[in-house]
Amino acid sequence: MIDEKELQIKYFHKQNFINRDLSWLEFNRRVLQEALDKNLPILERVKFISIFFSNLDEFYMIRVAGLKEQVLADVIEPTIDGLTPREQLIEIREIVNEMLNQINALWEDEIIPELEKSGIYFKAYNDLNEHEKKSVDEFFNKEIYPVLTPLAFDPGRPFPYISNLSLSVAVFIKKAGGENHFARVKIPGILPRVLKLDSILKPENGSASTQQIQYIWIDDIIKNNLNTLFPGLEIQHAHLFRLTRDTDIEIQEDEADDLLEEIQENIRRRKFGKVVRLEVERTMPDFMLDVLIENLEITKFDLQIINGQLGLSDLIKIYELPFHHLKEKPLHPFTLPTIEEDENIFSLIKKNDILLHHPYDSFSPVIDFIKTASEDPDVLAIKQTLYRVGPNSPIIKYLIEAAERKKQVAVLVELKARFDEENNIFWARELEKSGVHVVYGLVGLKTHAKMSLVVRKEIDGVKRYVHLGTGNYNAQTAKLYTDLGLFTSDPDLCADVSEVFNYLTGYSQQNNFRKLIVAPINTRQKFLEMIYREIENVKQGFKGHLIFKMNSLVDPTIISALYDASEAGVRIDLIVRGICCLIPQKNGLSDKIFVKSIVGRFLEHSRIYYFYNKDEEEVYLSSADLMQRNLDRRVETTFPIHNKEIKERIINEILNNYLKDDIKSRVLLPTGKYVFNQGINGNEAFNVQEFLMQRETPKETATIKHREKSIS
Repeated sequence: MIDEKELQIKYFHKQNFINRDLSWLEFNRRVLQEALDKNLPILERVKFISIFFSNLDEFYMIRVAGLKEQVLADVIEPTIDGLTPREQLIEIREIVNEMLNQINALWEDEIIPELEKSGIYFKAYNDLNEHEKKSVDEFFNKEIYPVLTPLAFDPGRPFPYISNLSLSVAVFIKKAGGENHFARVKIPGILPRVLKLDSILKPENGSASTQQIQYIWIDDIIKNNLNTLFPGLEIQHAHLFRLTRDTDIEIQEDEADDLLEEIQENIRRRKFGKVVRLEVERTMPDFMLDVLIENLEITKFDLQIINGQLGLSDLIKIYELPFHHLKEKPLHPFTLPTIEEDENIFSLIKKNDILLHHPYDSFSPVIDFIKTASEDPDVLAIKQTLYRVGPNSPIIKYLIEAAERKKQVAVLVELKARFDEENNIFWARELEKSGVHVVYGLVGLKTHAKMSLVVRKEIDGVKRYVHLGTGNYNAQTAKLYTDLGLFTSDPDLCADVSEVFNYLTGYSQQNNFRKLIVAPINTRQKFLEMIYREIENVKQGFKGHLIFKMNSLVDPTIISALYDASEAGVRIDLIVRGICCLIPQKNGLSDKIFVKSIVGRFLEHSRIYYFYNKDEEEVYLSSADLMQRNLDRRVETTFPIHNKEIKERIINEILNNYLKDDIKSRVLLPTGKYVFNQGINGNEAFNVQEFLMQRETPKETATIKHREKSIS
C-alpha cells in the first residue's frame, strides 16, 4: 500500500499547486485564443466566442456560486494552493474583466467587419431607414408584442422575479404628472435572440441582395418599441441587464424518500438560487444600477459592466448558418461496412476487439450494437449506463424496442448529471413505461461509467459482449468530442462489467475485479501502485515513462505521486485539456513533468493512461479524470487494452501525435500561464486533429474503412 500520509506531508504545500478555478479560467482563455485566430474561418471564430460565454455562464453558476457561499459562511480556510475563497473571487473578477474587455472588443472591431466581408450583417434599429423601421415595427406588433409582459415595480407591485440567464430591459418611465417608475421587460426566451432582418422587411422596401444576410437583435427591436408597452408614458431610460443565479443546489439524497422527486424539487429550487452575477450595459445610469443591486440583494462586487452586447452565447445560432465555405472543411467519419448475411456485429467483435476513435470513427456502430441486440432473437439481455443522452436518442429507442420484444433490459439513468436532469428524467420514465428496469443511481455517488453489456445465447453457450467508452452515449456530441470506445468479448472484462452492473442495480459489495479498475473502489490505489511501479523500475536502472491524457488533473494525492516520480527520474508527459493543478518543470519538484493542452476544432474528451512498465507497455482507457470527484464520488471504469495492434494504434497514432502537435497545443509554464507550443525551425507544422481526419485505415480495424455522410 502507498502511504498517502507521507505524500501529504512531503508535497501538500501551497507552492506546489495551481488554484483549480484560476486554472479553469486559463482554459477559457485558450478558447478565447481560438476566437482570436485569424487563420480560422470566420464562423468558427464566432463559434468559439459563443463557447467562451457558455463556459463562463456555467463557471459562475457553479464555481463562483460555491465560493460566494463559502464567503457568506465565513470560511477562511485556504485551498491547497493557499488562496481563501475571498481571495479567489478577487482574482477571478480581475481575470474575467480583462478577458471580457478583450472578447467584446474582438466582436465589435474585428468579427463584425469580417462577417460583413462575407455578406453577413448585424444591423442596429437606429441605422434602418424609415421604410425598414416601419416593417420592423409592424413585425414587433404582430409577432413580439403579444408575448411580452411589462412588470412594474412600485409600492403595490413587488420587484419581479428574474430567472437565471434571462435577458431583460430595465425601463425608467415618467408619468404625465412627473412621477417616475421602474419597470422590467423580459426578452422572451421562446423567441429567437437574433432575427433575420431580410425575412421581416417587405419587398417594396428594397430588401438586401440575396448575396447578403442581415440580422437584428430582438432586444434592439424591443427597446425601440417600448412606447407600445407603456402608452402615454415617457421612456426616459432603457438598458439591458442579465442575471446569473446559483444553480448548484445540493441534493439531500440521504433524506430523500424518492430520488426522482428530490431531483425534480432540486430543479425547481434552482430557479430561485441566489444571484451571483449581474451583467449590465455600460450605458446604464447609476441610479438604475442601485435599484437592481438593492432589490437583487447583491453588492457592486457582483456587477459586471459590459462594453458591448450582452449574452453573446446566443451567437451559436449564427454558426449554424449553412455557409460551409465560412467553416472548417467537413469531416467524413469512418464507419463499419455492410455486414455479410451470415454475420452480425457480434461475430465481428468475437473475431477481434474493435477500437473506435470518435469523431474520426463514426458513432453509428455503437448505435448498431444496441439496435442489433434489440432485434436479435438470440440476445437475452441488455444492460446500459446513460449519463448525458441528448434529445431524440436512437439508443433509447432501441432499448425500448428490446424491452417490447421481451428481452431483459436494465438501464442505469444518472439523474444527477448536472443540467441534464430534466432530459434524463423524461427518458427514465419513457424507458419504465416500456418495461425496462430503470435504476437512478447510487446514494452519494454519480454513475459516470460508460458501459453497454449484451448477453447472447450461442451454440457453445451464453456469451457476453461489451462496449466500454470514455464518452457519453450521445450521437450528437460524438460528432464534436474526441472519445474512444472499445468493443470486446474478452471473458474477464465482460465478467467484470456484469459485476459492476450488479453493484449498480443490487447490493453487491464486489471490490475485486479481474481486469477492470473501478472508482470509488480501487482507482486511486491502482493508479498510485502503477506510478510507484514506474519509480521502482527507474531505481533498478530501467527507463520510466508515463503519458496521461485527460480533461482535468486536480487530485492532490495523484499530483504528489507524479512529483515523486519526477524526482525519481520518470519522464511524465501530461495532455490536459482543461484544469491542471500540477506545476510542471519546477526545479527540484517537477523537472521531468511536461504539460500541454490542446484546444481545437473538436473538444478533447478522451482519457488515456500509458505506463511504460519496462517496455511491457500498458494502456488504459477511462471514463474518469484524475479529480477527487471522479476517484471518490463517482462510479467510473478504467479498462486495459490488451490487443497488441489496438495498443500500438493508441500509442503511435494517438498519444505520440498529440505530443507532436505544435499548432493547437499550448505548454503550461511553472507560472500557471500557457504559451503556444512553438515548432522546431525546419520541421513541418503539425495539427493532430487535422492529421487524424486524414489518416489511413488502421490495420487492426480493417472493418472500419467506409466513409459516412460528412459532418460539417
